[in-house]
Amino acid sequence: MSQHDLVVIGAGPGGYVAAIRAAQLGLNVACVERENALGGTCLRVGCIPSKALLEASELYRMAQSHLSEFGVTVEGVKLDVPKMMGRKDQIVSTLTKGIDGLFRKNKITRYTGHGRIPAPGRVQVDGPKPVELIAKNILIATGSVSAPLKGVEIDGNLIGTSTEALAYPEVPGHLVVIGAGVIGLELGCVWARLGSKVTVLEYLNRILPGMDTEIANEAQRMLKKQGLDFKLGMRVTGARVVDGRCVVECEGQPSIDCDRVLLAVGRLPNTGDLGLDALNVARTNRGFIQVDRHFQTSIPGIYAIGDAIPGPMLAHKAEEEGVACAEGLAGKYCHVNYDAIPGVVYTDPEIASVGKTEEQLKDGGIPYKVGSFPFMANGRAKALGQTEGRVKILAHAETDRILGVHIIGPRAGDLIAEAVIAIECGASSEDIARSSHAHPTLSEAIKEAAFAVDRRAIHM
Repeated sequence: MSQHDLVVIGAGPGGYVAAIRAAQLGLNVACVERENALGGTCLRVGCIPSKALLEASELYRMAQSHLSEFGVTVEGVKLDVPKMMGRKDQIVSTLTKGIDGLFRKNKITRYTGHGRIPAPGRVQVDGPKPVELIAKNILIATGSVSAPLKGVEIDGNLIGTSTEALAYPEVPGHLVVIGAGVIGLELGCVWARLGSKVTVLEYLNRILPGMDTEIANEAQRMLKKQGLDFKLGMRVTGARVVDGRCVVECEGQPSIDCDRVLLAVGRLPNTGDLGLDALNVARTNRGFIQVDRHFQTSIPGIYAIGDAIPGPMLAHKAEEEGVACAEGLAGKYCHVNYDAIPGVVYTDPEIASVGKTEEQLKDGGIPYKVGSFPFMANGRAKALGQTEGRVKILAHAETDRILGVHIIGPRAGDLIAEAVIAIECGASSEDIARSSHAHPTLSEAIKEAAFAVDRRAIHM
C-alpha cells in the first residue's frame, strides 16, 4: 500500500489546485482521477472549451456584420465548424498537459481510476491498476454533473447537456435551450451567432436567477436583440426524439419541433459512489457534503471542497477552497471570503457581479446607496464600438463600504476583479472614486459609478 499525507479525489480546478498547494507546503500528495486528462469538467468539457467557442463565434459575427463600422470590409466570410472545434480541442489538450507537467514538477503522485473511501484514512482506486492508498487526510473534490429534468430523455446526441453542445458537428437549424442560467445562455449565444434559431425556455419569470434583477433584465433585452427568443414561465414536461427530430413539450403550450435540445437546468454534486453512505458522511437532501469552516466533513480526516459542498458552483470558488483547505492542513490560516467570489456570464456583452444584489440588501434590511454609470459615456467603450451596459455599485448608506458591484458591458469579466479586491479589502466607494484610473480605459466606468454613489459622476 502507498502512503500519503493527503489524497485528493478529483483533478478539477479545486482538486488539482489543492494538490499543488499542499505539495508546495511540503505534504506528500496523491491525486486520484478517473479521466485520462486532468482539469475536470471545467477544463475538459466546461469553462475553457465554451470560452473558446464563444470567442470564435463572436469573431465570426463581427466579421459578418460589424467590422464595416470600423472601416474594414470583409467579403466571402465562411464558417468552418470542424476547424473551430479543432482549435477548441487543441486549447483543452494543451492546458491538460500543462497540469500534468505541474503535477510532475511538484512531485504529486497520480492514480488513474475511480476513487472510493472504504474507511477513514483509506482510498480504494478502481482502475487499470487497482490499488489501495493509506492517507492521513482525504480531500473530496469530485465536482458536479448536469442536473436531469423529469420527462427529458437524454440520448447524448440530439438531446443532450453542455457536453454535447460543445461538440455539435454542424450548426443546428433550431436549438431549444431548457434553462436560462449561465450555461444555457452562453451556449445559446454560441450557436445563435453561428446561425441557429435559438429558443430559450425558462421555468421562472426571469433569466439568470440569483443575479441582480435589474442587470438580468437589461441582459435579457440585449440578448433578445441578438436573436435569442425567450419564453419565460414555461414548465417543460418532456423532450424526446421522434423520427430524427426533437419534440419539446411544455405545460399548457403547443409542442416545439426542433433540431437539437440543450438541457441546462443546473448541476448537482457528484458525490455518489464514493462510499459516503457507508461512512455516514453528513450530506444535504440534494447530495452536497456538509463541512465545517475548515472544510472537514462529519468524519475527521475527510475533507471536501468545490461543487461537492454547498455554495456557488464556480471553478474559482473551488480553487480558493482548495488553497485554503491545503493551507489549513499545513497548519496555516484557512479562510474563504464568500462575499468576494465573483460570477461572470461570458455572453456579449459580458455580465459580472460580486457581493450582494439589490434584492438581498432589501431583504436583509441593509441601508444602501446606488451609483450607476453607462458605458455609452465611456471613451474607450466608444472606441471599441461596445457601448451597451453599465456599472452598478451598491454601498452601505452609513459607512460607504462597498457591498456589491454588478457590471454588464464590454470585458465585464476582467473589470470585476477591481471590485473583488475592493470588497476583500473593505474599501468604500470613496476609495475607488479617489483612486486614479488610466485614461482612456473601461475601468473609468467603475470610478465614475463610485462617484455616482454620492451623485458626483463627472462625465454624466
